[in-house]
Amino acid sequence: MLQVKDLNVFYGGIHAIKGVSLKVKQGEIVALIGANGAGKSSTLKAISNILKPRSGDITFEGSSLLTTSPHKIVSLGVSHVPEGRRIFANLTVLENLELGAFTRTNPKEIRQSMERVFLSFPRLKERLTQVGGTLSGGEQQMLAIGRALMSNPRLLLLDEPSMGLAPLLVREIFSIVREINAAGTTILLVEQNAHMALSIAHSAYVLETGSITLAGTAQEIANNPAVQKAYLGGH
Repeated sequence: MLQVKDLNVFYGGIHAIKGVSLKVKQGEIVALIGANGAGKSSTLKAISNILKPRSGDITFEGSSLLTTSPHKIVSLGVSHVPEGRRIFANLTVLENLELGAFTRTNPKEIRQSMERVFLSFPRLKERLTQVGGTLSGGEQQMLAIGRALMSNPRLLLLDEPSMGLAPLLVREIFSIVREINAAGTTILLVEQNAHMALSIAHSAYVLETGSITLAGTAQEIANNPAVQKAYLGGH
């Protein structure tokens, strides 16, 4: 479904992504784990064409994303939930969700998507008229994911959904991510909380200082002694 081949991204003179290659198959949750600053978010931004790679190739269902503008990538079926949520703080919950459907024209289908969002996040339905900036951190994360789902994506790029959330909320968000996947949405998940990410993923990649150092099933990665020591609190 998604294929990234030999991706190289620079910030000025800094080589942030070094020859990264990864695959996301339809129906999977693929986790991209690594320390802060490893290049995880930069990889997602390159897939969304927010960051222009120096070289490499990114294809989604056979179409190159390198020459596709970010809003057209959404129309193709790829939705990006950015790190730090980035909701429209001055707009209501309803207005945020409606903006998520900006690529769509059929009112009936948009309503169906909104109902689907409310099934996953009933709290958003209760807060429809509330201004986004007044929501709690967990509710803002729900809104950011809900807004991305409004474009009816086939592939969801999730960047650090657990960031800044209490452990109980982290479990709730990850449970919902698993449900979204079970309902048919493929997910590429970037996450510092390696334990939670590997607990719901099918396959995983470990990114260290811009390079992929390990790849395999989520179980294989979770059982790897080096991963346990570096990311899972093992010895």
